[in-house]
Amino acid sequence: MTETDESIRDILLTTRRIAVVGASDRPDRPSFGVARFLVDRGYAITPVNPGIAGRTLHGASVVARLEEAGPLDMVDVFRRSQDAGAVVDEAIRLGARTVWLQLGVIDDAAGARARAAGIRFVQDRCPVIEWRRLGLPGKIA
Repeated sequence: MTETDESIRDILLTTRRIAVVGASDRPDRPSFGVARFLVDRGYAITPVNPGIAGRTLHGASVVARLEEAGPLDMVDVFRRSQDAGAVVDEAIRLGARTVWLQLGVIDDAAGARARAAGIRFVQDRCPVIEWRRLGLPGKIA
């Protein structure tokens, strides 16, 4: 099942806290720009990356593991498709409301597990692109 425009809009406008798994402190990486965009729109982000844990990214403290990022409204995953399932399973265990896999990240089996657990699941999409495509406001309410 693919999320509709209406459900994507609802996710983006009702989410408040986002764990960005695979966040990077390198400005040339997509996760860096997406995290900045999310902060600029009013979201509270928690960057997750064991390689830069303890540093600050876009005003937020970077944590090493997803379990340190709670509570979770949404988990935004910047990992290879073959690594995404483990992140999805952890998000399910931690009670995330939504799991969002970035462009090029696809794991249908993980999506089925998330949906079976009552979690909204988006894959192969970018919240920045969706925000702009749907013409959403400058900031979340």
